[in-house]
Amino acid sequence: MSKRVALYPLLPPYKFGVWLRNKLFDWKILKSESFDIPIISIGNIAVGGTGKTPHSEYFIRMLKDRYNIALLSRGYKRKSKGFILADENTSATLIGDEPFQIKQKFRDITVAVDSNRCNGIRKILELRPDTNLIILDDAFQHRYVNPKVSVMLSDYNNMFYNDSLLPVGNLREPVSARFRANIVIITKCPENIIPIDKRIMIKRVNLFPYQKLFFSSFSYSNPIAVFEENNIKELDINCIGKGYNILAVSGIANPSQFDDFLVSTGATVKTVHFSDHHNFSNKDINNIIDKFSSIAKNNREKSYIITTEKDAARILNLNIPEEIKMRLYALPLIVKINNNEDTLLEEYLIKSLKQ
Repeated sequence: MSKRVALYPLLPPYKFGVWLRNKLFDWKILKSESFDIPIISIGNIAVGGTGKTPHSEYFIRMLKDRYNIALLSRGYKRKSKGFILADENTSATLIGDEPFQIKQKFRDITVAVDSNRCNGIRKILELRPDTNLIILDDAFQHRYVNPKVSVMLSDYNNMFYNDSLLPVGNLREPVSARFRANIVIITKCPENIIPIDKRIMIKRVNLFPYQKLFFSSFSYSNPIAVFEENNIKELDINCIGKGYNILAVSGIANPSQFDDFLVSTGATVKTVHFSDHHNFSNKDINNIIDKFSSIAKNNREKSYIITTEKDAARILNLNIPEEIKMRLYALPLIVKINNNEDTLLEEYLIKSLKQ
């Protein structure tokens, strides 16, 4: 956690502003709108990456055979405004990298963006009347919508109860905001958490009996070709090791797990980091090409550029030389619920959506 001591004088007015906004909703002065179909809201109370998009994908996989799902996002850093319904020709520039990533993976679901979530929901129901479940990505603070199920995520490596409100810490809301959640998921956990550490976390999270707490981990599957013209669509990650060279390119909030996984393959790994949701320029692409040429000069056949799925969404429509396209892959991120509690989570979620 980063505490910015010099900004302490700004903490009381921010804290009061957050308190007042929440109270205005609690007092029904600001209105939360309810809808006739169930809505799942997924988000967090901290600035930075907790894995919202991978967890949205996890819930889509879980529920897509039961419901006609629509995912609604604000489309962070998109170069457009208002409501946009994604189709097969929609770019990441138009709807944002994360909604684009989800649309590419789940072509049969509805994906839309709108910073006004209530308007977005109404438009989805107008244009896709068979929709019977909406997932709101990054919407825990968006109290204008009253969801059926609210999911709050917290990073295992930066737990909300150890943090402070902005601008001193990284919390957008106080730790008491967790009580609005039906489900709290501690993300990015080690697959085998030491039992005493888990018990301490459960005690400190301190939920009410009606709330459910789960722990999730990230794993990676085989890298997938970013460009369709690449004849080798998938790399066997188990075959990458000593003698291979990887240029790891990432523009995400915390690239350490991504980098560490690639290093664990045994390959020689060089990294290029950008800020979260970075828009790649021609200069950036030229820099990446130069770095790749440097590491690949003696063994091009065993050299690859591997990026995250989110970054691949922003790279896809850029002017990339053909010889680089053939070496560029994205590393899919998979959510796993610890202790084989996927069924428990699914049962609780389905029951909650039907109430």
